[in-house]
Amino acid sequence: MRLLFSYLRNYRSLVALALALATINQVFSLLDPLIFRHVIDKYATRFQEYSTGEFFRGVSLLLGAAVGVAFVSRVAKNFQDYVISVITQRLGAQLYADGIRHSLDLPYATFEDQRSGETLGKLQKVRADVERLIAMSINVLFTSLVGIVFVMIYAFSVHWLIAPVYFLTVPLLGILSSLLSRKIKVIQKVIVAETTALAGSTTESLRNIELVKSLGLAQQEIGRLNDTTAKILRLELRKVRYLRSLSFIQGTAVNFLRTSILFLMLYLIYAQQITVGQFFSLFIYSFFIFGPLQELGNVINAYRETEVSLANFEAILAMPKERRPSHPVAIGPLLELAFDSVGFQHQTASSPALMDISFTVARGETVAFVGPSGAGKTTLVKLLVGLYTPQTGRILYNGQASTDVDLERLRERIGFVTQDTQLFAGTIRENLLFVKPGASDADCMEVLHQAACDSLLSRAHQGLDTIIGEGGVKVSGGEKQRLSIARALLRRPQLLLFDEATSSLDSLTEEGITATIRSVGADRDVITLIIAHRLSTVLHADRIFVLEQGRIVEAGRHDELIERKGLYYAMWRQQIGERRSAPVPGGPPVLATAS
Repeated sequence: MRLLFSYLRNYRSLVALALALATINQVFSLLDPLIFRHVIDKYATRFQEYSTGEFFRGVSLLLGAAVGVAFVSRVAKNFQDYVISVITQRLGAQLYADGIRHSLDLPYATFEDQRSGETLGKLQKVRADVERLIAMSINVLFTSLVGIVFVMIYAFSVHWLIAPVYFLTVPLLGILSSLLSRKIKVIQKVIVAETTALAGSTTESLRNIELVKSLGLAQQEIGRLNDTTAKILRLELRKVRYLRSLSFIQGTAVNFLRTSILFLMLYLIYAQQITVGQFFSLFIYSFFIFGPLQELGNVINAYRETEVSLANFEAILAMPKERRPSHPVAIGPLLELAFDSVGFQHQTASSPALMDISFTVARGETVAFVGPSGAGKTTLVKLLVGLYTPQTGRILYNGQASTDVDLERLRERIGFVTQDTQLFAGTIRENLLFVKPGASDADCMEVLHQAACDSLLSRAHQGLDTIIGEGGVKVSGGEKQRLSIARALLRRPQLLLFDEATSSLDSLTEEGITATIRSVGADRDVITLIIAHRLSTVLHADRIFVLEQGRIVEAGRHDELIERKGLYYAMWRQQIGERRSAPVPGGPPVLATAS
């Protein structure tokens, strides 16, 4: 809870105001039984002592006072609720924003080990729990404390024996509640863990809805999710049983204590030590005090849930952020990129993904990396953009090591087309402006044409405002990739990366995209790096590096690699096929026969 108090320090003045308003609300509410006492003692039991005019004047004055204190109490209560809402909403938003900010600063590898939606579920849970606990702490706990102090003072002024009886009920209820709530905390930890896992599983199922429906796996997924839901339900019902037990014991204890106090006060009336008005006022106060105390079980439950949620939130904040240099080196325009004996191995892998990778690329050059699946091509790209950190060797930008460079600034100069197209729910314009919010419609249309999106635009009846759905579900696979390419081009990058950019395109569209890549590569202000499975995409590259089992085994231009008849030649034959009528080396072959 120390973390919560550290956040609350930023809202000290608002918390103080809320407590002051709660005090005013409670005190003025508690004045009503005092007025009622005077109505009984002065007028209801002694009405024969007054004339008609005196009686009604006195009663009217007291009833008017009752209306007045009730009005002040209601006004204070309304302002109290508003201030509490301001505190909880602001604090909840700050918790959520801090969690999101820290999560986005975590290393990429952290997210590879998590299910989608887990972090989001934890942040939403801690926000809701903290907001509820703060509201209950002021509305129930603090107001009960004010009421207890007020009633203790009043009870002692009426008769010294009544105050201790009231006072002893509070710690007794507190001890009972504390003992019964310990098991609730244990159950709540499991509930939060299972609920978080369920959120991740549900997100995965909905994100892959096309696969789920296409393969007829809907019932299987429903069953899997229902199993987790049923487990959570059993835990929730178990928690409810503890809460109901807690509530039953509290209610029974409260009724017994209230009856004991009632018996004591009746005895004091019999002994003529208190008046009837004092009896009724104290009896009404018992409802003021014991009513909120019966809510103690709900408060404790809220506390236990918040305790678990805050522990999960602290665990997120404790994760080490992506390493950044304390004094980053400014590299200026990107002129050169180099790998110097770079090696990398995934944590769960038995062998390195990359070993002793060295190459240099200058501005204006186009280089390509090809190789069989699992050769390390995608790992190389992730190293290049700083998603992974080299375990051996160095990555150099303009001669400066990546560990000394501000990667966020560097990434702003990168255009990245991934193998798995990443599109967002919304319109074509919104997806493009994601990387360059200030781009004009003309800029958007230009890059869409460059990326051969003409067929998509011809069907987009609302133009750039056409909605493509979450993940681009309303467009074809090839159109998704073309939109991704257009988005990368919109940034006017200094380093343009294509990771299997043409993998989802038909042959004719591939030719257009390849021409676009070629024209971009001809720009002397851009470094173009292509990861490709289709070798026809890299024919124009200044250099082609062939990867096998994490090593560069060949390097050269297309025709040079063909002449060597090594791995590249074998891959080329597999994709294109030998042509009996012409030798394989030479100019580009007919692409329509590519598999």
